[in-house]
Amino acid sequence: MTERILIIDFGSQYTQLIARRIRESEVYCEIYPYHHLPSLTEDIKGVILSGSPSSVKDKNAPTVDVLQLLAFRPVLGVCYGAQLLAHNLGGVVEKSRIREYGRAQLHITQKDDVLFNDVQDVCQVWMSHGDTIQSVGDKFETIATSENIPIAAFRSKAGVFANQVYALQFHPEVYHSTEGHKILNNFLFKICGCGRTWTPGSFVEQTVRELRAKIGNEKVILALSGGVDSSVAALLLEEAIGENLICVFVDNGLLRKYEFETVMRLYEEMGLQVTGVRAAHRFLQELKGVEDPETKRKIIGRVFIEVFEHEAHKHPEVKWLAQGTIYPDVIESISVKGPSATIKSHHNVGGLPERLKLKIVEPLRNLFKDEVRKAGKELGLVPEILYRHPFPGPGLAVRILGEVTAEKVQLLQEADHIFIENLKMYGLYNQVWQAGAILTPIRSVGVMGDERTYENVIALRAVNSTDGMTADWSQLPYDFLAKTSNDIINQVRGVNRVVYDISSKPPATIEWE
Repeated sequence: MTERILIIDFGSQYTQLIARRIRESEVYCEIYPYHHLPSLTEDIKGVILSGSPSSVKDKNAPTVDVLQLLAFRPVLGVCYGAQLLAHNLGGVVEKSRIREYGRAQLHITQKDDVLFNDVQDVCQVWMSHGDTIQSVGDKFETIATSENIPIAAFRSKAGVFANQVYALQFHPEVYHSTEGHKILNNFLFKICGCGRTWTPGSFVEQTVRELRAKIGNEKVILALSGGVDSSVAALLLEEAIGENLICVFVDNGLLRKYEFETVMRLYEEMGLQVTGVRAAHRFLQELKGVEDPETKRKIIGRVFIEVFEHEAHKHPEVKWLAQGTIYPDVIESISVKGPSATIKSHHNVGGLPERLKLKIVEPLRNLFKDEVRKAGKELGLVPEILYRHPFPGPGLAVRILGEVTAEKVQLLQEADHIFIENLKMYGLYNQVWQAGAILTPIRSVGVMGDERTYENVIALRAVNSTDGMTADWSQLPYDFLAKTSNDIINQVRGVNRVVYDISSKPPATIEWE
């Protein structure tokens, strides 16, 4: 059984980042909301209490049985987690007179403490709290301060609890905490005694073994998208069950230029058993006259289910449906606040398991996006797919604002193709996390030759991100943008203006619809 760290989530925006930092240190961890905790089993080596937008002084403040946790394993409280420990165990927490938010200087007062091993005595940390710990009570002692608060970190006194307990008022997981990775690593390795066992190789080996045990000699069907998630899931399953894996790749008519042919060729070269289904006419017919983005997504999801269901019925021997669900999807489904408010329908199509009456297998449900790529590299996934930018499930339909027609799809495919190929030519493609062109519903006046034009506006979008949860717009070179704009206007009939989107997420989303 793989050892792990349990992260208890109280609703902080940084909780996933704690998990990412821990996994970067090759230690497996899982996030559970405070009201949905797992059994405390032997494989859990330590517990981290996350931050929260709540105050421990609130009437219905989120809480857990801290004494049970302290008796079980070493505990690290972060921000709200630190305040919860103090508040529940004899300390005093009050509203801050000076709210501390942003960069601060940490002054370590207990320099020989194992948590601060090899950490500079004075270092920059990131604060984000409206409450302040005024006293830690008689069970704890202060080990660090900052300019504005007397208690920036504390620990349990020797012999008070069965395990070591630490608390940090700051966030060690964020980039701005310059020594944060050392502090987290000291907790993981020196206090919890973890080993570096979470590697791409160990994941692949363990997952293949588990898939063989779960599926046996039964058949599995998987919908491929051409993206890294479904492709890595396919390679894991192919490694585990070989010819018992059946893959289907549907051309919905909303793919990038040449994408269907290119992806089918790559899959065949990889040795996967793939059926390609041409269904463009059916999708475009159903989308006729539809402008609302959420309606478009639902139509595409429904038609995909119908097309995939038709293919699946050709294989009545199939018992399993494989899906490329990844860990952020799992976290979202059991989050502190329940499933988040719907901004837009998720790109993973639901409804298939019920319709097909199949058992579900999700080989990637424990991985973040960057971990999927690492597993794919371990499995030998071809670079063209391994490093391919994420692409929305509904395809170009959500990059065509308004009604989707065959003519608009073709126009956008041409503009998008120029953008992506120029990124590759300039050596920028692998420096950008996701890029694409958007066909806006705007027409503008232009002059081409001696003639006045009134044609379409194309917006270019490129962002840098790790997993899409947040994203910054990519600061592409001016000469690249100038060439791409000129190429699109000169080569794509019907476009006379190109603009570049410089919005980050949040507040904007990556896709426009």
